[in-house]
Amino acid sequence: MKVRNILLGMAVALIATVPAYAGNSTAGTKIGILTCNSVPGSGVNLLIHSTVDIECKFESTDGSGVERYIGETGIGFGIDINYNLERHLAFTVFAADTARGSHKLAGKYGGAGASATVGVGAGAQVLVGGSNKSVSLQPVIEGSTGVGVSAGVTYLFLQAK
Repeated sequence: MKVRNILLGMAVALIATVPAYAGNSTAGTKIGILTCNSVPGSGVNLLIHSTVDIECKFESTDGSGVERYIGETGIGFGIDINYNLERHLAFTVFAADTARGSHKLAGKYGGAGASATVGVGAGAQVLVGGSNKSVSLQPVIEGSTGVGVSAGVTYLFLQAK
């Protein structure tokens, strides 16, 4: 739980550094924080490919509500030698959007990532994709508990819950 709280604090701090977007959000733009947590017992690690189910929550900075997602994330190709008990991801989101509650973040994302864990660990992912490739997920940080190291081509798949 401490890792999640640290991630949320960092995400809020990052959002605060972009007041031109957050304070002047225009219609058609969705700005906020996407936080994801791994589903216990759902991970599969095959050394060069890994996957874990996740549950995510998007909170808009304009107070328009919360959107919930389910999906999976992992390394499509690379090295993944990890034994993670928990995994938490946080992203700052900039998305083209015109309808409230429209789950515009649903879709496939791809990019690169790396992490290292000994007890409590950290990492980052850089991802592009989403609905019509109109979503930018700016990495805040990835936190995990366990032991291991990973790096490679990463992916994230989200669907409305």
